[in-house]
Amino acid sequence: MTSVKVVTDSTADIPEDLVEELDITVIPLNVNFGEKETYKDGEKLTPSGFYEKLQESDVMPTTSQPSPYDFETLYSDLADSLEEDTVIFSIHLSSQLSGTYQAASIAAEEVSSKANVEVIDSKGASYSFGIIVTDIARLAKRGANRDECRERLEQLIQASSVYFIVDTLEYLQKNGRIGKASALVGSLLKMKPILSLNKKGEVYPYEKIRGRKKAFERIVSQLEETYGKQPVHVGVAHAVAPKAVETIFTDIRSKLNVTSEVTTEIGAVIGSHVGPGTIAVIAAPAQESE
Repeated sequence: MTSVKVVTDSTADIPEDLVEELDITVIPLNVNFGEKETYKDGEKLTPSGFYEKLQESDVMPTTSQPSPYDFETLYSDLADSLEEDTVIFSIHLSSQLSGTYQAASIAAEEVSSKANVEVIDSKGASYSFGIIVTDIARLAKRGANRDECRERLEQLIQASSVYFIVDTLEYLQKNGRIGKASALVGSLLKMKPILSLNKKGEVYPYEKIRGRKKAFERIVSQLEETYGKQPVHVGVAHAVAPKAVETIFTDIRSKLNVTSEVTTEIGAVIGSHVGPGTIAVIAAPAQESE
C-alpha cells in the first residue's frame, strides 16, 4: 500500500509543535530587506523578529520562492530516506500569489525517476492551507493511502474557508498581491474590508463592514451559516495581534461545533504582504472519524 509523506512551504504558517508532531517537511521561502539582507522564513527570521525589523526598516521587504534546485534537493533527500512505495504530497501556497508551486512542479519532473511527487496548488495562503496540510499529515500518520489522502485533500480545498482583516491595504498593494481587492484602495476611511481568497486563490473583497468588532462578528456569522453544527477545525492566524484572538475564539466556540483549534502567527513572507495587525479566521470540516 502506498504511504504518504507531506511536504509544504513556510507560508503555511503551521506552529512548530504541529510540524514536529505530524512529521511535516517544510521548505522555507525567502524574505529580502533590500539587496543585501536575505533571510529564510521561519528559520533565520521568526515572526516576532520579522515584525520588529519591519518597524525599524526603511525599505519594504520583498519575498521570493525556493528555486527548482532547492526542491530537487529536498525531494531527492526524502526519496533516499523514505520507503520505496511512498508518495510525496507537496502542498503549496496559491499559484496566483507565488511561483512556489511552479518551482516545485519543475523539480518534481526532474526527479520523477527517483521520487514519486504530487505537487498540489492549495489555492490558499498562510494557515488557510496550513489547516489542510495538517489534516492530510494527520491522515497519513494514521496510515491512509494515496487515494484516501487525495480524496480528502480535494474535499478540503473546496470546503475550507478563510476570512481576514488587514489594518491597511498598503502592503497588499505595494507587493502586487491585492488582486480583486484593488477597488477598495483609497475608499476605506473607517470601513474594515473583510477579505478572502476565491477558488482560484486570488485575494478578493468579501464585504465592507464599519468597525473591526462588527467585521469579526460578520465573519463568525458567515462561518455559522456555512458549517452549521458540522464538526470543524478552526484556526486563527495573527500578525502581532494576539489580544484579539481569544475574543474571536470565544465567539466561534459559542456558534460552531469546534473539534480542534489552533492559534498561529502569520510569518514573515505572508506578513510582508498583509502587514502587522492582520487577523485571519480559518475553518475546515473535521474528519469523519474525529
